[in-house]
Amino acid sequence: MKRFAMLIVAALLTAPVFAADLCDINLQKLEDALATQAPNGDTATQQVEQLKAKAEEAKVVGDTEGCINNSNKALQVLENSDKGGGGIS
Repeated sequence: MKRFAMLIVAALLTAPVFAADLCDINLQKLEDALATQAPNGDTATQQVEQLKAKAEEAKVVGDTEGCINNSNKALQVLENSDKGGGGIS
């Protein structure tokens, strides 16, 4: 029982670290994707840049969940635009 309790405590203590890592990973993916795209000023690119800016702002103020949410949305827009689906609503 003690091992199980220690495992739960360890998982709870490391969860914020994984979240911060996910925020950084998503922001890096966005940087890479935007760097390799030709600037065309389309709606999807503008939406991605806005969401990326919101994610970076959230990271600065310590809102890891906001960073992850906005960066995930931006990555989704990129994925949809690669498939020809445009942005998200």
